[in-house]
Amino acid sequence: MRENRLRKIWKAGGAVVNGWLAIPNGFSAETMAHQGWDSLTIDLQHGVVDYLAMVGMLQAISTTATVPVVRVPWLEPGILMKTLDAGAYGVICPMVNSREDAEKLVAWTHYAPRGTRSFGPVRALLYGGADYPQHANDTIVTFAMIETAKALDNLDDILSVDGLDAIYIGPSDLSLALGCTPTFDDLDPKAAEAVDHILARAKAHGVVAGIHNGSSEAALKRIAKGFQFVTVSSDARLMAAGSQQVLGSMRAAQARPQAAGGTY
Repeated sequence: MRENRLRKIWKAGGAVVNGWLAIPNGFSAETMAHQGWDSLTIDLQHGVVDYLAMVGMLQAISTTATVPVVRVPWLEPGILMKTLDAGAYGVICPMVNSREDAEKLVAWTHYAPRGTRSFGPVRALLYGGADYPQHANDTIVTFAMIETAKALDNLDDILSVDGLDAIYIGPSDLSLALGCTPTFDDLDPKAAEAVDHILARAKAHGVVAGIHNGSSEAALKRIAKGFQFVTVSSDARLMAAGSQQVLGSMRAAQARPQAAGGTY
């Protein structure tokens, strides 16, 4: 079976640099994948990507060594299983608030006897290999998002669930839940303390900690703290930022007075 490079990087003590895909298009996903991201996450929860677009994006990512990850819309068995059947090598599940939620997530992403995932890895066989069924449980990575006050209250219960590989912090939702301003990087003190607490407890339980970031500077600081999965921006934001940079240079040059012509 094709190895999951996320596990390889984590085993070596490294941090995964993850890109985010919000544009529902195979070519844009392929372009992002060819830039050298360790992994790319297709976002089904927010934005405009649907299941069929996701499949084409997974196929596009498969042309590279980049690991395909999907954030599912919700904790629901059908979409989790279909996403894995389509060839995702990692799933990020939002709004995991309790031990029961985490147990369901693990069960629905693992085959028996470790879970209740239904068998039908249609495209996963093409991506992972013919021996996918024998090794999927030890290859797929399962992330639970920690982003609510309730999840904070139940944090140790969630982190102690066997089979949960990683947690992923959504800073904006976590900030909102704590009465703070929703943002990625410059968090209000209460939210920043919560992030540090989540990281410390994840380390204590031997669970990988991941987090969403708006800038590479913020991501590097969080790697230095111990985060091993950092998302930086998204395809849509990067496209907009690149356009703004080009247009800023062009408009500034156009606004400068032009030299007078050499007429007599």
